[in-house]
Amino acid sequence: MNTDSTNAEPHSVKKFKMLSEGTIIALATPAGSGAIGIIRLSGPDAFEKTSFFFRSKSKQSWNKIPSNTIVLGNFSLDQEIIDEVLLTKFKGPHSYTGENVVEISCHGSSYIQQKIITCYLDVGINPAQAGEFTLRAYLNRKMDLSQAEAVADIIAAESASAHQIAMQQMRGGFSKKMENLRQELIQFKALIELELDFSEEEVEFANISQLKSLLNLLHKNISGLKNSFSYGNVIKKGVPVAIAGKPNVGKSSLLNALLNEEKAIVSDVPGTTRDSIEDTLVLSGILFRFIDTAGLRETKDIVESIGIKKTREKVSQASILIYLYQRDSDPKETAKEIQKLSHENLNLLVVENKIDEHNNNFDISLASNIESRLKQKIDIIKFGISSRDSKSLIPLQKILVDQVKNMKGDSSIVINNSRHYMALNSALESILLIQKGLDNNLPGDLLSIELKDAINHIGSITGNIDNDQDVLGAIFSQFCIGK
Repeated sequence: MNTDSTNAEPHSVKKFKMLSEGTIIALATPAGSGAIGIIRLSGPDAFEKTSFFFRSKSKQSWNKIPSNTIVLGNFSLDQEIIDEVLLTKFKGPHSYTGENVVEISCHGSSYIQQKIITCYLDVGINPAQAGEFTLRAYLNRKMDLSQAEAVADIIAAESASAHQIAMQQMRGGFSKKMENLRQELIQFKALIELELDFSEEEVEFANISQLKSLLNLLHKNISGLKNSFSYGNVIKKGVPVAIAGKPNVGKSSLLNALLNEEKAIVSDVPGTTRDSIEDTLVLSGILFRFIDTAGLRETKDIVESIGIKKTREKVSQASILIYLYQRDSDPKETAKEIQKLSHENLNLLVVENKIDEHNNNFDISLASNIESRLKQKIDIIKFGISSRDSKSLIPLQKILVDQVKNMKGDSSIVINNSRHYMALNSALESILLIQKGLDNNLPGDLLSIELKDAINHIGSITGNIDNDQDVLGAIFSQFCIGK
């Protein structure tokens, strides 16, 4: 009986071992001039080939330099010293890739870096492909697939929140959760298959009510993880916040005030902003992508019309909409425009601007009038600001942060990877079919098929099943060379 053991080596790993043999080299720091550059080698010939070029200052033999040691010395070719370098030696399997690894810290001259790399290429070392060091770490079981993907997320993190989610995933919190879910499904499948094996003896191993309870719990856990994607994805990419409203309500002024710079042109002439202007700002560790848009109005100007069309597109892609209006706005027309812009999962802030012109008083009756005219119930937050007064923007900034935090839901683990989301969604569909099957007393062999699919979908996240070569190629090709 197959219980989907985690010890079996995935077939795709064997394929990639054939594709990723030999010793590889790459620059691990950004190209160009800098104080230092780090060159990384990994593979069976890393130590031997390095001995051709490196001589320690202490005259210590290369072979006698212990692992996990940093050594000062000269990198030379044919008696010509190319650079004085620091060399770090890691003996496999106690290295990032699980292989013998050498890291060379040289001066940041692009000439020196290329000269050192060329020395290795000339003695048979291969240039690394994008993500190949981390690919080898995965193949050598130094990390699972979701942890490998988290490495790329850590490198790309632009905020504390994005970094926190990526670190949690790389340290194995998400992997452990996935493996626990997978093992529960495996045990479930084992009980079903036992009943199939002893069906003639009419022996019952699985208590149906207990199985239903287990499935309900699995459904809840997977749903929670899946639902956390909307939060994780915007944290990873930056929360898109569109600023919209009629011409001259102060959209560009608000963007400039939030960013504390003159990013957008401000003018009393209606229709000045004809294209969307975007910039980022980190608030309480969360990256926001603010989008100033063209003013919404009827116009015969072709260019302005294109800008208004783009406004509606940007709002349709936003997670948060700051809809600005002012004291003389028509409540019926304002409500109509808000209705047009609203979409599912949009957090809506309806904000009266220029309250400094009215003794900093927010007209709550006008805001309530606008809200009452909305044809369908839309949850909105309404308040007033002045783009000229930075203090009045503090509540707005707090509300923006709170809106994002409310997206997180109850799950302690957050996913931010679309591949993981799709796998969880597929697993959830399989579990729903199993639940319906149990309710309809379907035979165990049919339930077992769906269980296997659910197990495979969960296992594909961490790489505990046969991952398609194209899938692995797509994942690691998004890495930078040198990682």
